[in-house]
Amino acid sequence: MRNDISSPVDLRSDTITKPTSAMREAMAAAEVGDDVFGEDPTVRELEAETAALLGKEAALFTVSGTMANQLAIRSHTEPGDEILVEANAHLYYYESGGPAALSGVMCRCLQGERGVFNSADLESALRPSNLHFPRTRLVCIENTHNRGGGKIWPLERIQEVAGAARRHGLRLHLDGARLWNAAAATGIAEQQWAAPFDTVSVCFSKGLGAPVGSALAGSKDLLARVRRFRKMFGGGMRQAGIIAAGALFALRNHRARLAEDHANAKALAEGIARCKGFDVAPREVETNMVRFGLPGVPAQEVVERLRSRGVLVLAADPLTIRAVTSLMVSIEDIHRAVNAIAKVTEG
Repeated sequence: MRNDISSPVDLRSDTITKPTSAMREAMAAAEVGDDVFGEDPTVRELEAETAALLGKEAALFTVSGTMANQLAIRSHTEPGDEILVEANAHLYYYESGGPAALSGVMCRCLQGERGVFNSADLESALRPSNLHFPRTRLVCIENTHNRGGGKIWPLERIQEVAGAARRHGLRLHLDGARLWNAAAATGIAEQQWAAPFDTVSVCFSKGLGAPVGSALAGSKDLLARVRRFRKMFGGGMRQAGIIAAGALFALRNHRARLAEDHANAKALAEGIARCKGFDVAPREVETNMVRFGLPGVPAQEVVERLRSRGVLVLAADPLTIRAVTSLMVSIEDIHRAVNAIAKVTEG
């Protein structure tokens, strides 16, 4: 176990993961070509495997989950349209105003519970058909939900909301940046989660541990439109097989091990629950995220106290701290983090 702050336990995000030695070897050996010309064999292999896992006709490799989400919005809408999205969704909250800047659309926000809304919420937000109003075109769901603390959308709720969306002629996009975690936690295959949606984004550089990359999957016709927008947004890549190889290795080798991250997150939450004064709900830990706080103490102050004790976390809001487990964090690290948290109330 590490004992000094020069080698901190990093629980800020699962984006801090670094490629393993085996992944680096796969990247070094990758066959490459010009991806804008559609000639990179490793990228094409990654896209084919991703599409198959999600039960879609095609997929497109992108540099980030933000790009994949924004490409989905642009491909489903035209400027002046409106999309329905939960108020704390990543594509609304953390993507730099992308829907407005890149697609010219309005976001109509639904208030969910830990990121999850229902069909009644959706239908109550629909506007009448009237030339005074924007046209509602797209419903977006995030699974698992980041600001919901890694909350998994119940599959039955997704199907309920999707049914309502279809009845009203709306398209559906799934921000599945951590869909791999939902699948690992429930045993429900990614293809089943993805089935109700026209497009699905997934990320390789979070829990799966690749250094770069996401993908957007959907029909072949829609992906042809998406590819054009990717070029327009500056996302066309050349010999991208080097990074695609890391994503492909992660897809083939790191999905099953996400269960370890989930177990570590649960252990962290249970450890925090034993620490005097802290507010945490272990029963809400479904995947690899833990949200906790010290009532009356600003989250950023707690963050700094933990940093001085060799544990890195982030303030999710003024009173809430977020900790995320990943392949860079062992159970020994969790024990060390709990010990540090227990000492925070000492000042």
